[in-house]
Amino acid sequence: MEYEGLYIQLFSIHGLIRGTMPELGRDADTGGQVKYVLELASALGERDDVARVDLVTRLIDDKAVGPEYARPIEQLSAKSRIVRIRCGGRKYIRKELLWPHLEEFIDGTIRFLKSQNRIPDLFHGHYADAGYIAMELAAAFDTPFVFTGHSMGKNKKVKLLEDGLSEARIDRQYKINTRIDIEEEIIEKANLIITSTQQEIDKQYGLYDNGGHNRFTVIAPGIDLESFYPYYDPQLDSHLFNEEVKQTRITLLEELHRFWGSPEKPFILALCRPDHRKNIAGLIEAYGTNKELRAIANLAIFAGIRGDILTMGENEQSVLTEMLLHMDRYDLYGKLAIPKKHEFSTEVPELYRLCAESRGVFVNPAMTEPFGLTLIEASACGLPIVATNDGGPVEIVANCENGILVDAGSPAEIGDAVLSILIDGEAWNTFSNNGINGVRSHYSWPAHCEKTMEQFRKFLPVMKAQAEKSRESQSALQPPSFGKRLTGLNRLMITDIDNTLVGDDASMQLLFTLFESHRDRFAWGMSTGRSLELTISAMTENNIPMPDIIICSVGTEIYYGPDLRIDKGWQRHISHQWRPEDIKEVLGKIDFLTFQEAEGQRSHKISYYMADDYDYLFWVYYILQEAGLHCRIIYSHGQFLDIVPVRASKGKAIDYLCYKYEFSPLNVMVAGDSGNDEDMLSGKACGLVVGNYSQELEKLKGRQNIYFSLHNYAAGIIDGLGHYSFI
Repeated sequence: MEYEGLYIQLFSIHGLIRGTMPELGRDADTGGQVKYVLELASALGERDDVARVDLVTRLIDDKAVGPEYARPIEQLSAKSRIVRIRCGGRKYIRKELLWPHLEEFIDGTIRFLKSQNRIPDLFHGHYADAGYIAMELAAAFDTPFVFTGHSMGKNKKVKLLEDGLSEARIDRQYKINTRIDIEEEIIEKANLIITSTQQEIDKQYGLYDNGGHNRFTVIAPGIDLESFYPYYDPQLDSHLFNEEVKQTRITLLEELHRFWGSPEKPFILALCRPDHRKNIAGLIEAYGTNKELRAIANLAIFAGIRGDILTMGENEQSVLTEMLLHMDRYDLYGKLAIPKKHEFSTEVPELYRLCAESRGVFVNPAMTEPFGLTLIEASACGLPIVATNDGGPVEIVANCENGILVDAGSPAEIGDAVLSILIDGEAWNTFSNNGINGVRSHYSWPAHCEKTMEQFRKFLPVMKAQAEKSRESQSALQPPSFGKRLTGLNRLMITDIDNTLVGDDASMQLLFTLFESHRDRFAWGMSTGRSLELTISAMTENNIPMPDIIICSVGTEIYYGPDLRIDKGWQRHISHQWRPEDIKEVLGKIDFLTFQEAEGQRSHKISYYMADDYDYLFWVYYILQEAGLHCRIIYSHGQFLDIVPVRASKGKAIDYLCYKYEFSPLNVMVAGDSGNDEDMLSGKACGLVVGNYSQELEKLKGRQNIYFSLHNYAAGIIDGLGHYSFI
């Protein structure tokens, strides 16, 4: 089959993302990154060499935000769409609280992919949280992983420490250490890291232990030149005939003029989120302390979308309160406009043009700026700029020669730079014209996508060769990734090992031959109480080939072949209410329990030796219940006591696999022989009890979904596969 274009999945999971009228500036998580990924998805979807683009984000069903964020699918264009996956509950929460829920998002994405007719050719994560998701999915499906950081944790931590915050508070508020650890892993494993500037590579990624590799490429983002056209555009008159545009201009002017005593003056414009790093207070001080600047120009600051400041987050409250206090301190009434909201898609381009028509200046006063998207938007409309000399603005000004760079920590330097442009008409014209032409040369989405696809094409020959090799060989020596395999099949068979799979070598080897000849019809796995190490030993001893799935340690761990990758989603799921140290402390006081050797202990399984005594077992139940410890107790073979999470068991692990990979229980067969297997045999799946079963399973006879074979061991499994039409 010919290659007909890439299927790309972009991941950006925090903030509020919608295709129509995005609420940029609503909060600290809904800023430039949202605009970036929306426009990137749409631009990639316009290319002939792209078949499909999904922008995958979080589904939010919260009355505090719009109902559109609860739509599972939102079409952006013919080939691009927003896909929303639920995780972390229904409520809208800030990005720092999403870390415990990323495995849930990964599981939800795998479920979504099972419903699609194609696996993505690459996964592209934006920011550390979505980068982790893309990294894990790329590993599951054996596809390339691309990362764009937008901002990096180590750089942020340095800035926050410089601002006087303690390391403990930084980690508590921003979960910064978790983020940095994950970023280290992302940098190590990414096939490609796209940055907007060289400065990001040198000054941000350079802080990381893994930041020295050569898998970086600089590709500046683009802007929509149809929206951000110059203030003197020859088509401006036709634009003005658009009633919506005319009304937008009228609304903006009315809003600004109600703040200004002399609205005819040029104005200085700032547009940013209410975040301390944006240095809004520094700009107000620069304006308020410069008498000449106050005399010749007004100031307008659009600091996101705000309602009642007291209901906003701590960071936003602090910034906005400081802004109002500075306004009062420098007595800027009649000079400073601080509107409460703006509509990005319609009002912001007109705002830039109105500022340019007044022969004003756009200022980005942030202490550091990874890129500076507002700078190229303003420049495209003809506004000269003043910005920090730290970060992306350095490269923007180098490319476009469209303004002045300053030390953003010096209000006096900001004020002097703005004043110099306002009083020098020739300099204003030069910066304005250079910005318009420079943006069109360096910062368009078609140019960005072409450079991006050039990088993506480097992966295509490898991908195609691997796919062709897999199709040709159809051999266990070159198995497909577990993600592709499990999402590509509709049937699953899970068997116990001892006295079910193992017991009759001839039948077992025949079963393995059937597994191989029917590998395109169903996946198979093993479920055992053994640890992974003991399971591998049993496989070696009995010449058992690597299965697709291993459920071990009494259902507390799930691994996927061929490289035994642990299912982190299952680990996260069963961690609910799991308090292992408290369990050990409580049971350590019971003298009839003996702690098993180290190899018997796992992160989600605590194991003891205990004599076969009903009173002993009752006492363990009682002690744990009195201590308020929620867990599951499994006693087997008259001596082994295992304490596992309440959500963990062989049967629950199979239920989880059915959910994650959308296997219908009618298409899942489980095989066992003893009471240890009752949990999984009694579920919704098709149960198979081999002929040599233990007496404790006799009570399951007569159940509609359980078949008792007359054949022993693996021969019974073969009989069951035929009974349930697997073969």
